[in-house]
Order: sequence, then C-alpha cells, then structure tokens
Amino acid sequence: MKILVLGSAAGGGFPQWNCHCANCKGLREGTIKATARTQSSIAVSVNGNDWVLINASPDIREQINQSPQLWPEQGSRGTKIRAAILTDSQIDHTTGLLTLREGLPLDVYCSDVVYEDLSTVYPLFNVLENWHGGLKFSKIDTEQKQPFSVKGVEGIDFVPVIIESNAPPYSRYRDKVIAGNNIGLKIIDKSTGKYLFYLPGIVESTEEVEHILCKASCVLIDGTLWLDDEMIAQGVGTKLGSEMGHMPVNGDYGTVALLNKFTIDRKILIHINNTNPILNEESAQHQFVLDNGVEIATDGMEITI
Repeated sequence: MKILVLGSAAGGGFPQWNCHCANCKGLREGTIKATARTQSSIAVSVNGNDWVLINASPDIREQINQSPQLWPEQGSRGTKIRAAILTDSQIDHTTGLLTLREGLPLDVYCSDVVYEDLSTVYPLFNVLENWHGGLKFSKIDTEQKQPFSVKGVEGIDFVPVIIESNAPPYSRYRDKVIAGNNIGLKIIDKSTGKYLFYLPGIVESTEEVEHILCKASCVLIDGTLWLDDEMIAQGVGTKLGSEMGHMPVNGDYGTVALLNKFTIDRKILIHINNTNPILNEESAQHQFVLDNGVEIATDGMEITI
C-alpha cells in the first residue's frame, strides 16, 4: 500500500498568509531552517493508479499539481482520484472539494453527522450539485465500525474509529460533540493485513485507539501544537489546543508520550500548526521529536506499507 502526504500543515499552512509568528517570519526571511507546508491531506493506493483522497484541503489544486502520481495519463481530461473520504467537516479538510468541481461527479464517504454539516450550515453538497452531478454521498457507519471499501479502488479496507476531538465552530455540535463528528481511519492493505492508522485531529486517547496503535505498521497522528497553550502564549489565538480538539505533542499526555508506548515501524506527526517550534529544524523541540523515534511529515512524503 502506498501513502502520499499531500499536505502536512494545520489550517492556514506554513507560513500562514497573515501570520508573523517566529516561525512564519523566520521562514519568510530565511532566518530559520524550515520547510514550507500546505494544509493537511493524504492519498492512498495499492496499484499507484487508483487513489483515495483523504480530506480535501484548500490547497488541493497545488498539491495535485505537485504530485505526478495523481496526474491523468490518458484523454484530454481525467483524474486518478476515484473517491474522497472525510474524517470531519472542518473547512481545512473539505474546502478543496470546491476546487475539484471540474472533475465531478465524485464519491464522498463521510459520517451522517459530517454530511449534515456539509448539506446545511456549510452546504458544499448542495452547491456542487450544479457541477457534473456533484458529490455522491456514501455513508460511513460509525456505529457498526465495519470495514468498508471504496468503489473503483481495489485492495484496501477502511475502518472508521470514533475519536475524541471537537466539531467546527459553525457546527451545531461544537463543544457538544457526538459520535461521527471526528473519526480516525484504520487503513488496511488487504493482501498483507498491515495497516496505517490516520489520526489528523485527536485530543485524547482511548482504549480503542491504543488497541489499534498496538499493531499498526504506521501512524500519522495529530502534531498540531507543541504545548496546549501555545497559540495563547504567542499572542495569535485565544483558545487552548484541547478546546479546538488537539492533543499537544509534548507532555505526559502528549502524542510523543502516547507513541512511546508502542513499537510501530513508522510514527509520524502530521497537521502541524505554523506556531509549533518543531517546524524549526534546528530547535530543541524538533530534535526531541526525532530522538523519540518520531518523524515529522513534509509535503510529498511517500510511505509504503
């Protein structure tokens, strides 16, 4: 199974267009060693020709144009993206569907709660009905948690995993999250049984999450903030990371401490906010992550399981 990291940053990307934090300023001025990143999204395939897009970031056009693996090979128009799966209804993970309008219709797999958001308060499904058949909703059943496959993509099973996080600010479920607002994905290569665990937004571990981590071959997990109060301390926000639905990287209950419990071939942080000091490749925080056997995702990273 092939995994392509299309975008590795949190919302706003890195550098964020209106941000003058130490990282964004340093990258623009060349005073820190760091790599620019677009907003979080991945794609998976077995044969390298039929791909499933997982979350569609606002940067999807740029990401596809920078990924030859996804370029059409025949005909005057085409795509190798057979479907999209959404792990939530966040703007950062769904706005790219608007950019894909030239390639519609497109099968979109998501929970009924996410579909509710995207057909009412943030009506992407309704808007895109006017382009070539629009988005075709396929429900992810978060109650049964049974594996599902994607039409047109052979050899991969997807298992939804309910996770602790938060709903978008515009959702009626904000701060009163119900099952299905946020899911992780256990992505299984059916030929080998090996799997990727994808968790781009998680605020707290659960017994189920740790059970799946225990036998994962690779995990791509929330690396948004170094510390819970990071955005407040830097004067660029008013909320804790945990209030927004994100687990910090550092600390006794952070992602590094969680990952240290398990022997996993590849442990990778993704969805990294522009304020996070791990983006500075010469920082102590960056080295701390690497010293603990954890990688930091970059755009274009390729993973094979």
